[in-house]
Amino acid sequence: MNKKMRVLAALENRETDHVPAAFWFHFPAEKAEGQACVDAHLQWYRDTDQDFIKIMCDGYFGYPNETLEKLADVSELYKMKPLGENHPFIREQIERAAAIVKAADGECCVFYNVFCPLSFFRLQTSWEKMMECMKADPEAMKYACGVIAQDAKALVKGLIEEAGCDGIYYCVQNAETFRFTAEEYRRLVTPSDKDVLDYANTLSTHNILHCCGWGGDKNRVEVWQDYEAAAINWAVYVEDMDIPSGRQFFAGKPALGGFDNRKEGILYSGKEEEIRKFTRELIETCGKKGFLLGADCTIPSDLPVEHIHWVLETARSM
Repeated sequence: MNKKMRVLAALENRETDHVPAAFWFHFPAEKAEGQACVDAHLQWYRDTDQDFIKIMCDGYFGYPNETLEKLADVSELYKMKPLGENHPFIREQIERAAAIVKAADGECCVFYNVFCPLSFFRLQTSWEKMMECMKADPEAMKYACGVIAQDAKALVKGLIEEAGCDGIYYCVQNAETFRFTAEEYRRLVTPSDKDVLDYANTLSTHNILHCCGWGGDKNRVEVWQDYEAAAINWAVYVEDMDIPSGRQFFAGKPALGGFDNRKEGILYSGKEEEIRKFTRELIETCGKKGFLLGADCTIPSDLPVEHIHWVLETARSM
């Protein structure tokens, strides 16, 4: 198998010749936008020789909607309108993805990070503003997330149909156990989550769901249990749910992960033989069907590239 065949087989829950692997991190400000960002992604891919490219949406975390930029009262959310498919926020991300896909030249699969609507809201405002608005007028927030979803879907359409991405890496967040009950999340957040994800699934059958545990706080992962995606990536070490358990929890779907992304994890802090041994044991436990090696979330930007080489070399020897 070549890289593309291998990753697509894993996402389709088929046996692979060896387990594919990929890791990623947030680039510094000087490499977060424009050609510098394109070059940084390609350089990381070439330096690691990993099996696919996951494009970071660095530089586009917030959602530059005028209503959110000037938000003073929750009632103003009912006046929100989409940015539109030609807004620079959407066009520039599509152009970034297209440049990377073109440079990859069919050698590997390429996925683009897309946040769920509520995260776009939070990243433009704040955790505090998000929860303040949720408590003050949940329906206004649902409306706002519905507007954001329209732009997220325009972005997804451009990424897949125009830029040529194989799918999206869809990041769902905000389900920490202290933030919402499961019923609240399903009622207030799931509709916009699924609006974008279900639309993405009409354009590609190879989308990856990232159940984000970046802050180290446990999530109510059950709220995402019925979200449809080709593969699921969750925070194994935050949720205390290993790969076999998680695959069972998510109805047998392919899994991406296995490594702790934090500095105390073996990928960052381990010695060569420790990393190789851990990789071997992961593959022996999880097998070569429907499994991709990766981390719980983004890795530290100063993680030595040799550590990635040790994982890849070990996987390719099995």
